[in-house]
Amino acid sequence: SLWPLLHYNQTYFNYQHKWWVTYEKINACFADAVCDVALEGDLVWVHDYHLMLLPKMLRERRPDLRIGFFLHTPFPSYEIFRCHPKRQELLEGLLGADLVGFHTFGYLRHFRSAVLRLTGRESDVYTIRHDDAETHIGVFPIGMNWSGFEQELGSERFYACKERFQHDYKDKRIVLNVERLDYSKGIPQKLEAIDKYLEFNPDRRDDVVFILIAVPSREDVGEYATLKENIELAVSRINGKFATISNIPVHFINRGVQFQELCALYAISDVAMVTPLVDGMNLVAKEYIACQEDHGGVLILSEFAGAAQELFNAVMVNPYDIDGMAWAVGEALDMDSQHKRELMEPMRKLVIENDSKWWAKRFIDSLVRSTGEATRDEVRRLDDDAIKPFAPSPGKKALFLDYDGTLRGFTIEPAKATPQPRLIEILEKLSQREDLDIYVVSGRKADFLQKHLGRFGFTLVGEHGYTFTKPGQEPELLNADADLAWMPTVREVFDLYAASTPGTHVEQKRSALVWHYRAADPEFGHWKAIELIGHLKEAISNVPAAIAHGKKIVEVSSQQINKGMAVERFIHENKYDAILCIGDDQTDETMHRHRNMGAVTIKVGPGTTDAEYRLPGPDQVHDMLASIAGM
Repeated sequence: SLWPLLHYNQTYFNYQHKWWVTYEKINACFADAVCDVALEGDLVWVHDYHLMLLPKMLRERRPDLRIGFFLHTPFPSYEIFRCHPKRQELLEGLLGADLVGFHTFGYLRHFRSAVLRLTGRESDVYTIRHDDAETHIGVFPIGMNWSGFEQELGSERFYACKERFQHDYKDKRIVLNVERLDYSKGIPQKLEAIDKYLEFNPDRRDDVVFILIAVPSREDVGEYATLKENIELAVSRINGKFATISNIPVHFINRGVQFQELCALYAISDVAMVTPLVDGMNLVAKEYIACQEDHGGVLILSEFAGAAQELFNAVMVNPYDIDGMAWAVGEALDMDSQHKRELMEPMRKLVIENDSKWWAKRFIDSLVRSTGEATRDEVRRLDDDAIKPFAPSPGKKALFLDYDGTLRGFTIEPAKATPQPRLIEILEKLSQREDLDIYVVSGRKADFLQKHLGRFGFTLVGEHGYTFTKPGQEPELLNADADLAWMPTVREVFDLYAASTPGTHVEQKRSALVWHYRAADPEFGHWKAIELIGHLKEAISNVPAAIAHGKKIVEVSSQQINKGMAVERFIHENKYDAILCIGDDQTDETMHRHRNMGAVTIKVGPGTTDAEYRLPGPDQVHDMLASIAGM
């Protein structure tokens, strides 16, 4: 199920749940084996799509480990990857790593897009923030094993093999093709191009040999057996049409060859034809270049191979363009010697310098750096000592709790983000504590808070402090004189953006306006939000209103009202021995500034903050509150 999607081949995509169960078990076996041998703080480097769940499994079992993951295949566009029924689990597995590496920036970009759309996690170019951690992402184009080839190129068996091939193919021009027998390699399309070249170049049928080495792969899979049969038929048809008394144009070898034979073929071939439909990197291209010591060959390279991002002097082709590939064969064979050397020499220098050792060192160095950095805002993970003052004891304590993103996770439809059973149980228990005053300080309207939280006897602060309702009393305004004359202008701007951005809507509050874009395309919604904020800054630059960019919202509210003002009022009305403020977004930062007054301040989720402590998400908030409640 994974290989076809990673290589853009939905035709061969198939999924069975029992395969997924086995995949999980195998990844768990690797996790067991690693944990058995890994020492405190060890580096663990996980490779390829077979083990996409392993980073998360290791992170959960051994948080001390420094975990890297490298994907050797392409990472496809979101539209392709989302076809997999376990797409989210696969991404969550990878995000357990400290560093995830790809061959090209295009693959990295697709990964970021899939993470954004499928998990909702935003990122910058090289960092994805989630919970209280970061996953770094990077581009590390893999190199070929130059030391192994260098040793072979100096061996006697290589020279003997090279001389034998030069004798066997005397007076022939060799076009070499080396690949696994796989539908991603574009072998049928390559054979069509060879057919077309021979058809339109009858004068070359005697002196051009196409050597096609297709190493068997996944022979027990039906699609591969069918592919092999089709290739054999195509080779027979071409040789039947174009063979002469002195030459058979296509030599098809369906097996592996010895290393010295491969090196010798690389060294003497006039052209290497590397034309996969899609390929993570394709080291055959680099190996061919490395063996071209006399710089006399030409590389024809698919633009859809990862290697195309580095080997700019290759003759680039679109493997779906049969005429274009046939033309490229002719261009390569007819190229003069000086031009070939000018193209080959700088590529060979690049391939040798950037070999597999260099690639591994770059990745490991990046992994060490990414795990050695202090968190950006140096916020501590909440510990038990910080919440000890809120255990049952003499004296009065206050909890100021945000709602969305803190007590309750986000939903596409805000109206559905109601308290869940575990939260209700915890709040019931907290409400029984006579030494605790609890305030829910939210951006929600007062009627929502009263409907879903009114039974607990808490003070409910709505619209970021505009309204508050004490237990058993009527709602009051924090600042009845707040200037709200700007609202019609902002409403007009919000309505314009809601009409032009599918999946968005405007929420009208008494003291604020909110443009929600949680249901919009994530990238388009974010882009429009940035544009909207710029528009608003011009439209309301001289009025007492504040613009906040929160979790999938843009909100405009009065500068004369905020959560911090509300908290400050209640603190001054009461003498508390311990105060806790917790929230997840920009609007909660006005509460977190009470850290300077001795309050325990907690940021929920990623991002910079004035809070002293951090918790990953609502589940951990529930755990903390349950601990305070004595559950």
